[in-house]
Amino acid sequence: MRPARVRAAGWGWHHAPRTRWALRGLDFEIDPGERVLLLGASGSGKSTVLQALAGVLGGSEEGESAGELLIDQRPATESQGRVGLVLQDPDSQVILERVGDDVAFGCENLGVPREEIWPRVRHALAEVGLDVALDRSTTQLSGGQKQRLALAGVLAMRPGLILLDEPTANLDPAGVAEVRDAVARVLESTGATLMVVEHRVDVWLPLVDRVIVLSPDGALLADGAPEDVLQSRGGELAELGVWVPGHPPAVSLRVSAPGARVLGTRDLTVGRSVAFAANGFVREMPDLEFHEGTSTAITGPNGSGKSTLGLTLAGLLPRIAGTVSASGTLRDGASEHPIDWRSRELLTRIGTVFQEPEHQFLRSTVREELAVGPRALKLSSAEIAARIDELLQRLRLDALADANPFTLSGGEKRRLSVATILATRPRVLVLDEPTFGQDSRTWAELLGLLGELVDEGKAIIAMTHDRRFVDTFADREVLL
Repeated sequence: MRPARVRAAGWGWHHAPRTRWALRGLDFEIDPGERVLLLGASGSGKSTVLQALAGVLGGSEEGESAGELLIDQRPATESQGRVGLVLQDPDSQVILERVGDDVAFGCENLGVPREEIWPRVRHALAEVGLDVALDRSTTQLSGGQKQRLALAGVLAMRPGLILLDEPTANLDPAGVAEVRDAVARVLESTGATLMVVEHRVDVWLPLVDRVIVLSPDGALLADGAPEDVLQSRGGELAELGVWVPGHPPAVSLRVSAPGARVLGTRDLTVGRSVAFAANGFVREMPDLEFHEGTSTAITGPNGSGKSTLGLTLAGLLPRIAGTVSASGTLRDGASEHPIDWRSRELLTRIGTVFQEPEHQFLRSTVREELAVGPRALKLSSAEIAARIDELLQRLRLDALADANPFTLSGGEKRRLSVATILATRPRVLVLDEPTFGQDSRTWAELLGLLGELVDEGKAIIAMTHDRRFVDTFADREVLL
C-alpha cells in the first residue's frame, strides 16, 4: 500500500440545482502519509470535498467542476481503487449478509484475484480489531462494529488515501473509541494518507498533524498545524460555527416548569417483530411518563432500543406488550393509544424526526418539503407561507429554499427534517439524534428553538448520544 498525494488547484464544485458554487478556488496539497482534519461550518462543503476525492460526485448532470483535483497526479475521477471512503451512517455501508463477504465486496469489484481476496479480508479484520467469524451476520453487529467493518472493507482494497466522513456521529462513546482506535492502528501499520471530517474535534486531534478549515462560502479559510490553527484563530473559528475545544457555544436558558402528563407507558416491551425475539431485537422498557414543558433524553449504547422506543412512543410502531397511552390533553377526542391514530391525527399531536433524515423527505425542494404537513392540515396559503418562511430563517435554510433536500449537507438535512415536524406544531416531539451533523452555531440555535417550544408547553423526547445536549438541555435522562 503506497500512500497517496492529493492536490487541489483552483478546484470547485457547483451542484446542478443550486445558484451558487458549493466550493470555489480551493488550493492545497497533501503529502503522502499526512493526516488531515477537515473542518468548517455546516454546509461549507466538507463532505463534497470527500465525495469528489472518492470519485462519487457524479457526472455533468449532477453538477459542474472547476480547476483540478488530483490524486497522484491523476484526476480523482480516474483514481478508483486508490481511495477508500467511510461514511457517517454505519448501516448505509453494510452491503452483504455475512461479515467476510462484506469486506471482500470492494476487492471483488476491483478485480483482485480470488486467491488474494480472503487473505486480505482476514488481515483487514485483524487490523481494525473486529474479531468475529467470517460468516457472522452483519445484522448482529453493533454500530461501532459496523463502522469497523466498513473500515476493514476499505482497508482490504489497500487504498493510498482513506477518507472518513463523520464516522462516529451516530455512535455511543464506546463505539467512538472503537472506531478511532481502529483508525489509529490502520494508519500505524499502513502509513496511508488520511482526511477526516468530524465535528468531534477533540476525538481526532491526537491522530492528525494538520487542520484545513473551509469558510461558510466554501473557500479555504485556514491551513496549518492543529495547535496553530485552533489556538491562534480559535475565537474566530468558533464564531463561524467550528467546534473548537475550549470555546463552548452559548445557549439561552429555559424557564419552563413541568405541566400535565401527555404520554406514558406501562409494562412496555418494544421490538420490530415478535419473530425477532430470539435474536435479541425485543426490549423491555421501564415505565415512563412525559409531561408538558419538559425535555427528556433517552440515552444508552447502540442496540439498546432507543430508536425502537421512540417509534413506539410516536405511534409509528406497534408495541410487543404493555401499553403506550396518551392523556386527555394530547388525545383531544382520539383513541387513548397513539398507534391507533391516523396520520392526520398524529400531525398536530406527535411529530417524529427519524434518525436518517432522507427517510422522511418527499418533495424536490426544501420549501415544498416544509409545506407537506401544513397542506395536509388544510391551512391557508398565507399561514403555510408564514410558517415556512419563519422556519427557513430560524434554521438557516433560507438560502436553500429551492434546493433539492437530497443535495443538502448532513447537518442541513437534519435541520430540514426537524423543520418539517415543527411546521405542523405538534404538542409532543420525538427526535432521534436531533443534533447530529451540526456545527456549534447551528447546534446552539437549534437548542434555542427547541427550548422555546418547551417553554410554550411542548414535550420533547430525544434519543441521543450527544452528551453536551443531555447536560445542557434535558430535564431528565433515561438510560437504557
